[in-house]
Amino acid sequence: MATEEDMFLRAKDRSYRGLTEDEDKKWSGPFYFIQAADPQLGLMKAWKMGDCDGGGDEWDDEVRLTRQLVQAVNRLQPRPRFMVLCGDLVHAMPGVKAVFSGHYHRNAGASHDGLDMVVSSAVGCQLGTDPHGVRIVVVTGDRLVHRYHSLDQLSEKGVDEDLMNLLA
Repeated sequence: MATEEDMFLRAKDRSYRGLTEDEDKKWSGPFYFIQAADPQLGLMKAWKMGDCDGGGDEWDDEVRLTRQLVQAVNRLQPRPRFMVLCGDLVHAMPGVKAVFSGHYHRNAGASHDGLDMVVSSAVGCQLGTDPHGVRIVVVTGDRLVHRYHSLDQLSEKGVDEDLMNLLA
């Protein structure tokens, strides 16, 4: 069983060791993967209360089920080739200041009643003029600051200095 450190060290230089084109471009036989969807933290309590707009401030049931999922998948033999998690990750979160998403393949956003909707452009295929990249999100005790970084910028310069200073 790989350690957590080993698992995250496999992702390096815009590739994932153990799942690369060079190793996998020729068919080598059947395999399987796991597709999981909608952990939607907070929905179960909200649904039970009958208040899907205002409830959802507790995640205990969803966290228990998510842990059960991870434990079950880790025990499978043979191991799945990979696992993808799709759909709604969070239904409600106390104190939410921003919701981050993708799928639009360009940067966008809006704000309503103090809640920011932040859409980050893609690592992959761009539909607009935004560069391939990621959004850096810094959370402090009293602030949430985010900024989109191109992959080139992130590779060459790293995270903007003012964002790093917030972590000090």
